[in-house]
Amino acid sequence: MALCDWKTLHGDVFTGCRCVVTGGAGFIGSHLAEALLQLGAEIVVLDDLSRGDRGNVDALASMGVGAFRFVHGSITDEAAVDEAIDGAAFVFHQAAWGSVPGSVDDPAGYFAVNERGTMNVLQAARNAGVARVMFAASSSAYGDTEVLPKVETMPVLARSPYAANKAAGEAMLRAWANSYGATGGRGDLDTVSLRYFNIFGPRQNANSAYAAVIAAFAKALLNGRRPVVFGDGEQSRDFTFVDNAVHANLLAARADAPLGGEVINIACGRAVTVNELASHMAAQLDRPDLVPEYRDERAGDVKHSLADLGKAERLIGYRPIVGFEAGLSATVAWYRQQHAAAV
Repeated sequence: MALCDWKTLHGDVFTGCRCVVTGGAGFIGSHLAEALLQLGAEIVVLDDLSRGDRGNVDALASMGVGAFRFVHGSITDEAAVDEAIDGAAFVFHQAAWGSVPGSVDDPAGYFAVNERGTMNVLQAARNAGVARVMFAASSSAYGDTEVLPKVETMPVLARSPYAANKAAGEAMLRAWANSYGATGGRGDLDTVSLRYFNIFGPRQNANSAYAAVIAAFAKALLNGRRPVVFGDGEQSRDFTFVDNAVHANLLAARADAPLGGEVINIACGRAVTVNELASHMAAQLDRPDLVPEYRDERAGDVKHSLADLGKAERLIGYRPIVGFEAGLSATVAWYRQQHAAAV
């Protein structure tokens, strides 16, 4: 349920092009795969369904546009990764175990999937002659520096195993582009890391113990419970509707010049506090009486996050195409619809 017309934005660039979306049964991956199918691409989704939704795969398969294939497997399985990526022009690497608190609870599991899995994707892409890999990086790599907005030249200051995983992924993508790309003289593999800032939208899982804040707030409010805020609620985030992340991936794939493993912020460039978010959502769901319940801050969380988008515009022509309010309204409407269908 994109809020924009992908054909108008991207034309025929991807028609007949074989693209792999790792984690394509998940939240961002399924939106990206849907857009690529609408653009006439041949899509291969690789997902082990441990965090993705089989319903998203079925929906993609039933779209009736473009060619679609599903490979049920993990990025930790080299054979499955090789099978999925064989013959691809582009790889959109979205597969990962998400969640900062989840990584604090299980650092070894997160390392195995997020770091070794990313290396498997890069090796398969190199061997298959892939033109470019787009990596779902994370703004968590910036850590808790008080300097705003966040600029890509700032040092990496990971505060959680998840953030460290994503920072390691960025380093690998840059290394593979330099070692096995045009600049290294040993191939043509190009890569880019897109540092997502708090992506939200329809299909984001609200039922996980580590659910993202907008999904968690929607579930609580729709069930008549006060939303839980960790800390004082004055922490701020650059909440970014999922269509913006999809658009950025498509722009990165289309870029004419080599990107050489560059790290690029993808966001809206606007800070919203968690208290403001809770107020907006309670109002939209007609439950202003459900004020937040405040609890202790969580380990690994950062206080403020706001992106500088100058590099994104300069390198790939990215500007946000859906603002916070429009994206939040569409997202809340989707959660309301899901809730109504379930009762």
